[in-house]
Amino acid sequence: MRRVISVWFPTFRTDRLRRIGAAPYGGGLIVSAHDGRRRIVAGASAEAQALGIRTGTPLAQAQATVPGLTILDADPEADAAALDRLAVWCLRYAPLVAADAPDGLWIDASGCAHLAGGEQALLVDLQSRLAQAGFSARIGMADTPGCAHAVARYGVRETVIMPAGKIDALQTMPVEALRLPGETCDALRRVGIERIGDLTAAPRAPLVRRFGAQLALRLAQASGEQFETIHPISPPDIIERRLAFVEPIGTAEAFIAVLDKLMRFVCRRLERASLGARRLDLLFERVDGSVQAIRIGTAAPSRDAKHLTRMLHERLEQVDPGPGVEAMRLIADSAEPLDFAQLDGLPHGDSADMRDLAALIDRLGNRFGADRVYRVAPVESDVPERSVQRVPALTPIKGTWPAHLPRPVRLLTPPQAVTVIAPLPDHPPAVFTWRRHRHRVRRASGPERIFGEWWKREGEALGVRDYFVVEDDDGHRFWLFRRGDGEDAATGDLSWFLHGFF
Repeated sequence: MRRVISVWFPTFRTDRLRRIGAAPYGGGLIVSAHDGRRRIVAGASAEAQALGIRTGTPLAQAQATVPGLTILDADPEADAAALDRLAVWCLRYAPLVAADAPDGLWIDASGCAHLAGGEQALLVDLQSRLAQAGFSARIGMADTPGCAHAVARYGVRETVIMPAGKIDALQTMPVEALRLPGETCDALRRVGIERIGDLTAAPRAPLVRRFGAQLALRLAQASGEQFETIHPISPPDIIERRLAFVEPIGTAEAFIAVLDKLMRFVCRRLERASLGARRLDLLFERVDGSVQAIRIGTAAPSRDAKHLTRMLHERLEQVDPGPGVEAMRLIADSAEPLDFAQLDGLPHGDSADMRDLAALIDRLGNRFGADRVYRVAPVESDVPERSVQRVPALTPIKGTWPAHLPRPVRLLTPPQAVTVIAPLPDHPPAVFTWRRHRHRVRRASGPERIFGEWWKREGEALGVRDYFVVEDDDGHRFWLFRRGDGEDAATGDLSWFLHGFF
């Protein structure tokens, strides 16, 4: 299923100038240009837009409306170069990225969202990183570029539109959301057509005769009736290889044969540059003009052609050749230094083990998602659920948990309540019931008292837990805790919880 992201920078020109120090932060800032007849506003900061200034407003009118504006000349070439650099940077998210001049980007994230933890997580990360870089952005995601473009610029609530909701999402948007020329939109409004829903309800042929074929084309592209191609950007100085075919191919065997040739070439280039690939994109250029892509990532830099080829083999089933593939391209769009390594004399040395482990992690991450392959590292915290964190699988771990404090291999989040039979103060329960199953305690150790982190969270100043390690008749070991310090034992108001299993 195709998933396209449209990124819109409503204040791109002014954000770029402020980012390079050419304009101050705060206050009204506009960029002016000549449209052939007069000078107009080519870009306005958020502060200027809040005062009613819009792109296309005559410069004299803007100055009369808001005195004291900071006015700078537009630099279209610098803006285009900055947009291209942003497009190259966005290759971290997907292999198909293109500039949507003058103030947007396309990202074809088909099959890539799981590498970022899902579609919503990808969009949140993208918007957060752009904000840190100084660019205000609005983002839309849908299964067609036209719908994503409309959502980014005219959407109100949802930013992620599923295929089933595409038509409904477009209905209430203005006709400008279809990327039509201004004169076409004005002509549509004169006859009472203001929303896309009005267009979809009207007969298509009379609309084409009166307003031109572009209207029908944009409507078909937004609804998915006609495929819209995104021409991806190719960053400079990147290691890649493209093979074009005399006749289109479409079988898995042909793809594998071509992939082997592409991989050998790319790995030789990586070796000469003393680099190892961290991310590889395999692009399939179909005869209908569309491009499909699959992406793999590695836990550590690698130029092992056999290992990398095998990872891509496992994802070839995601490719739909359609009417045929006329060219394939392999791109190492992320690489890191990788020096030559001296082989160990012993067959089971530490370096060999790490290489084997990295290959295993790559295959598991490629199959199940990189966010599902991790290791657990200790965190300095007395509260059990805060004493662990997930880190990348090959991250070196510093420190360890105290050996004298037993901790279960599995924690429940959140702890689950259990019922107990009247235990004595500061003693474990004799019997506890969890999920309607009764457990009689044969052995126990404890208590281990743990206080809340009152120096971090004001509400935990009185938080106290007494933990016990208990074993039932079947030999199962549980980690139970009692909330409170036991002083209320006389009232019988004690809360017990199961927190983990040994």
